[in-house]
Amino acid sequence: MNSHLATYAEKLPQTKAAVSKVINFSCVDGPGSRLVIFLQGCNYNCLNCHNPQTIDLCDNCGGCISSCPVQALSWADNSTSSSVKWDTDLCIHCDTCLSICPKQSTPKTYHYSVADMLLLIRKNSLFINGITISGGEATLQLNFIKSLFEAVKTAPDLQHLSCMVDSNGSLSESGWQKLLPFIDGAMIDLKAWQQATHLWITGRDHHRVFRSLALLAAEHKLYEVRLLHIPGKTDFESEIDALADYLKKLPPAVRIKLNAFQNHGVTTEAKTWKACTEQDIKQLAGQLSQRGVGPLILPAVYI
Repeated sequence: MNSHLATYAEKLPQTKAAVSKVINFSCVDGPGSRLVIFLQGCNYNCLNCHNPQTIDLCDNCGGCISSCPVQALSWADNSTSSSVKWDTDLCIHCDTCLSICPKQSTPKTYHYSVADMLLLIRKNSLFINGITISGGEATLQLNFIKSLFEAVKTAPDLQHLSCMVDSNGSLSESGWQKLLPFIDGAMIDLKAWQQATHLWITGRDHHRVFRSLALLAAEHKLYEVRLLHIPGKTDFESEIDALADYLKKLPPAVRIKLNAFQNHGVTTEAKTWKACTEQDIKQLAGQLSQRGVGPLILPAVYI
């Protein structure tokens, strides 16, 4: 790092984010090729969650340490009052630790400061069009997102990168106001139309989701609305007229993305739910198209 960047790094916030995974190149998490940062922790408890290990933060109880078959987990300072240390070189990703954890959380997370993440972004900056922060629920670590995107937008060598957030929409209006100056767009999940259905699937109501959609649309920061179709469970088809009327009122540039539920990876009753087929998606897409909703983005694969 040159002296200018070293001085700049010293001024950055020292807040660290809990990160479950980083994908250096993705073409499905926003426009173009993107570096995607998946933050640990979520305020929803979706029955259909494919990554339930990202919901809770590890509380460092240490119950997983003795169960690791390759000793990839240990106490950070060899005392029970410390945190669990994960050795990425030893880990074979057998996920024994996940099955042992009473919270089904994971000790396999990274902790990045803003300066750490900027180093990673710079290594990939010539090959990407932007950065997307996802989760879990990304906005639970709001201060990190704001600090990182502000740093990107003010760095001469990075400010060409677009900054996007993938969210369940539960952030408050005041929270979005903090991010609006530094984001180029947001992708919001609409889990269900009716309050009761949303509450059943996620454990939370959806009032904030609709307020988030309205605010982001008004600020021209709503890039995409995502609908996860779970045949016989979500209520998009039974509420198709109300749903279509709502989606048509969004700015014409907003993409409506239809995702197909698959039951692999889930750990609740959703394991028994019918997977969404290409025919199911095309039927929903046809109903929305007939009512004037578009542009619609359909899955490229169904697995």
